[in-house]
Amino acid sequence: MAPEPQASVGGVTNLPLPRFAALRSDEVNLRAGPGTRFPIEWTYQRRELPVEITREFELWRRIRDPEGTEGWVHQSTLMGRRSAIVRAAPGTEAALRRQPEDTAPLVARLRPGVVVRLRQCEARSVWCEAQTGDHRGYIRRADVWGVMPDEEVK
Repeated sequence: MAPEPQASVGGVTNLPLPRFAALRSDEVNLRAGPGTRFPIEWTYQRRELPVEITREFELWRRIRDPEGTEGWVHQSTLMGRRSAIVRAAPGTEAALRRQPEDTAPLVARLRPGVVVRLRQCEARSVWCEAQTGDHRGYIRRADVWGVMPDEEVK
C-alpha cells in the first residue's frame, strides 16, 4: 500500500505542515489515533517541549517529538508559543551568546535536552534569539530542534 501523500497545508487550520508547536502542560497524552477511543501510548511530562505537527484530523494533531516518536494529541494540549530543544553532540554544550556571532561573549553553556523559548529567528539566519530561565541571548539554529532551517519566528 502506498503511503498517503503529505499535505503542505493543514485541512483543518490551513496552517503549514509540517510546523512546530509546544506542549501546553506537564501532562499530555500521546494516542495511537485521533480520538479518545484510541489507546494512550505515552504521557509527556514536560511543558513547553517542542513537537512537530505533521497532520491534522478534526481537533487532533499528529505530532513527532524530538526523539522521533509519533502519535496523536488533542489540539488543546498544544500552544503556539515557540520553544526548541538543544541538540548539541553528546559530551558537548551549545553556546548562548550575547550577540548573534561566534565571537560574542558567552551568556550560558546549554547541555543537550535543555528547552529554550524561541523569542525570534530571522528567516534564513543561522542564529535565533532564545531564553532559558534568566539567560537570554543567541543560539545557532543548527544547535536546536524546533525550528525549520529557513523559518522566521516572531
